[in-house]
Amino acid sequence: MLLLDELLPNLLSPRKTARFLPFRKFALTKRCARGVTLALLVLASCPLAQAWGGKVKLARTYRTGQKIAYSAQIRTHVHLDSNPPELKTFFPPMPTDLSMHQQSTLTVAAVHPDGAADIQLRFDRFEIQTDLAGLPEAMTEPLKQAQQELTQRVAGQTLTAHYDREGQLIGFETPDKFLEALDAPVREPLRQMLRLFLEQMSGQPLYPDHRIKRGEEWTQDLKAQPLKDYAFQTQGKSTLHYSGKTTYHGVKAGIVDYHFENTLTPAAEGASPAGPFPQLEAVGIQVEVQITGKGQGRVLVALDDGRVLQNHSTVHQTLGALMKKKEGFLLPAGEVPKLEIQSDTEMEVEGNQP
Repeated sequence: MLLLDELLPNLLSPRKTARFLPFRKFALTKRCARGVTLALLVLASCPLAQAWGGKVKLARTYRTGQKIAYSAQIRTHVHLDSNPPELKTFFPPMPTDLSMHQQSTLTVAAVHPDGAADIQLRFDRFEIQTDLAGLPEAMTEPLKQAQQELTQRVAGQTLTAHYDREGQLIGFETPDKFLEALDAPVREPLRQMLRLFLEQMSGQPLYPDHRIKRGEEWTQDLKAQPLKDYAFQTQGKSTLHYSGKTTYHGVKAGIVDYHFENTLTPAAEGASPAGPFPQLEAVGIQVEVQITGKGQGRVLVALDDGRVLQNHSTVHQTLGALMKKKEGFLLPAGEVPKLEIQSDTEMEVEGNQP
């Protein structure tokens, strides 16, 4: 049977067919017809990513002045559950669905001697939408107005994100009163959506410490220290799979599929996140908080400098709060007061040259 590299040039050029395939009157024999059919089936079933061989090095290299534009859609659904149900009253009403749509331009503002970088993100377009159906009527109109004001004010604003040499987010700074128009039930989820976007745009944690070949897997430690505005210690592991090469808007890219699991705990012993937890402690309930997460996705990484070109991912997180009762809520023997906030987030990011 003919090899593909012998057959394809002849399929593409009728003149070469006459030269290299000595078929009488250019009629395909049954054997050759089977070869043509097989070749077409193979081509149809094999993506371009599998057509290139060899090992590649995936590494983030920052260059001052480098720019890339992103279009992003992030959608989050939140569900709150508690035992006993009265615990929910310590939380302000919150929307169950929140989405953020943005177009932004990332610019490498500075590269430090240790390889870390400061990146400016300018919002060229920004919009948030919340499901206000389950909120008290007194809250819906003010929230609508705040969302509209935020959408108008954010366009053209710039925040600064700080990354280490491995591409992990160290922290970010927003302009003064960037989110102050929003009440806390919307402001904090939106802040976390921004954090997720900034983390994923650097590929955290993504890059292997060696050259890799198609089909290879590697793991990354998700251990991270708390940040000044995110007082959680992180433990976990990410498993990544290199699926091959492709091109994205003319840029050669590597395809990486990944899935991860992590656990976040308050940084200081006995400390609890901001929000309703201090109120619970004030009425005699000691709170132990833990956040567990898992997710999966596919990312395209530029082979020249490791910048993320595309990222499609889903993340599920559960904030669990176990409560040691001193006095207050009465539950049947053996039951422990607890509260869970579950969130499911989908993110679709497309990059291009500005």
